Order: sequence, then structure tokens, then C-alpha cells
Amino acid sequence: MTDQLFLSIWLEGRAQPYRLKHFRSLLRLFPFSQREQPQTTISIQAIDTTEPTLLERAVNGPVDIEDVESTFIDYSGEDLAYEVESWWDLWQFDGDWALRPARVTLSCFNSEFDNGTERESSEQEDLRIDFGVDSHYLPMPEVPGSARMVESNVKSLLRLVHQIESTLPVANRRLETESGENFADRLQQLLIASSRVQ
Repeated sequence: MTDQLFLSIWLEGRAQPYRLKHFRSLLRLFPFSQREQPQTTISIQAIDTTEPTLLERAVNGPVDIEDVESTFIDYSGEDLAYEVESWWDLWQFDGDWALRPARVTLSCFNSEFDNGTERESSEQEDLRIDFGVDSHYLPMPEVPGSARMVESNVKSLLRLVHQIESTLPVANRRLETESGENFADRLQQLLIASSRVQ
């Protein structure tokens, strides 16, 4: 069963009033795909996730960070959320292994925006990366070469997490699945099963 994989990031208290600035740093740091890809969507939402978007704009990839930043700078307010739904490159199996663009969503939540989690607004994360389905990062014991290719995807993810921690004023971060399952434990179990098969 697949699950969504998220990286939730809480900024240090002194950095929280500057969430959008740090989100722009995250966008500049993120390794967006440079391959041919579907469109990227830039959106801005107010109050909570059930409200209609204030802005939703599709742009052709690869992502132009300056274009994204100029869009966000026109909107401000503590009840806003900013989102970039785009692509990054992962090894994927579709009859054979190939490096292809995979969907990813980067979000910034201001202090009064309700992002739909069960956390209180004051306790919700400041930034989030939705890496899509966790199966991109979990070996498939029945597929030859799976452990090696998935290991490359996991290394890309972990490299990004370390770059974020060394660049942004991160107070806390959590890599979690939508269902709340411990991703690290599941990964370890599948790696063990995969090594037995190969």
C-alpha cells in the first residue's frame, strides 16, 4: 500500500516572521527537474485548505524561481499559504529503470493559515515538502535492481534534508507519511527483504 511522504520543517522562533523569505531560499535550494515535464502550478491560498485559491497559475517548466518569487511577493498576510507543485528527478520503474520527473509540492504556511493537519495553527509546520508516494523511496523486492535504484532516490532525499538543515534556521524537522507510519522502519524492513531476494 502506498502512502504520501512529507518533510515537515519548523523554523526557529526568530525566523518565523520571515517564513516567505526562507521559503524562497528553499525554492532556490531545491533540485527541480530540468528535463521535459508537465506544467508547474504556483498557488496562493488564504485562511485554510477548504477555501478557494486566491491565485493559481500554471507555468511551463523547468521552474523559473525568479518568476515564482515575483508572483509571491504581491501577496502578504498571516493567513496565507504559498505552494509550488512541480517536479524533481527520481529513478522510476516502468518496464525498465529511468531517471524521470516525479511530482513534488513545496509549501509555506503563515502563522494564521490552517493547513488541514490535526495540529493547532501555532504548532503546525512552517514549510513542507510533499515528495509524493513513498513507493519511490522503498525497494520492491520483486523488481530486479530495485534496492540500488531506490537507494539513489533515498540519498537524493537525505542530501536535500541535510542541505536544508545547513542553510535554513531549522528548529525541528520530521520525515513522515500521511498515515503516520514510521517511514524509516518500513524502509529498513523492505531493504532486509530485498537483500534476501537478490
